[in-house]
Amino acid sequence: MCDSDHGPSIMGPSHRMFHSLIYTNNTSSATIALVDLWYDFPNGRNFNIIQNQLGKLLYDLEWDNGTSYYYTLDSNKECKALHFDVGVLRPDWLDSAEYLGREMMDWFDCNVWKKVDFITYYEDVVTKRPVHWVFFTQTFWFGRSAHVMTFEVGAVLEDEKWQAPVYCFEGKVEVTGRSGGIGSVTAEREYSKNGEERRGLRGLMGF
Repeated sequence: MCDSDHGPSIMGPSHRMFHSLIYTNNTSSATIALVDLWYDFPNGRNFNIIQNQLGKLLYDLEWDNGTSYYYTLDSNKECKALHFDVGVLRPDWLDSAEYLGREMMDWFDCNVWKKVDFITYYEDVVTKRPVHWVFFTQTFWFGRSAHVMTFEVGAVLEDEKWQAPVYCFEGKVEVTGRSGGIGSVTAEREYSKNGEERRGLRGLMGF
């Protein structure tokens, strides 16, 4: 079976829990960040620890019940709680992507897939690990790219690290499809051309 038949390996059952360090570049807002991502789909949770260049260290914690917390752990004790009508990004988020063939990216020989007017995804031919992805929708995520620095399948973050600070529970939870969050953390709900609703991929990229 060729790569065009089976699709990206990140959708496989072994990739439902992983840890990754990701360098992101948003050319539309001139924002660079290093994202420490913990994806734990079996337990219905996803965690992005985001260090913006010369900026705040932000925590983006989301649960499969649609609740997300954006907070800092500094003396300012900032937190914003949001609720979405969709949960953690599903492992099959690249389902039906079109295989484009092979291409060199970041000095890796990659298989490449494109999903509608949304994302181009690069996967190392040898290791099957993600290397790079680019968002190209003409909406909020336009100009966003991600370079995968490390990728550890099966890595687990201790349960106590998944607890938002107590001050996150002192205010009202905002029900939203899009929000400015705190700092530069934002979230949105997008609609593809065929009307399919999907959560903005901040959940997997720290956006």
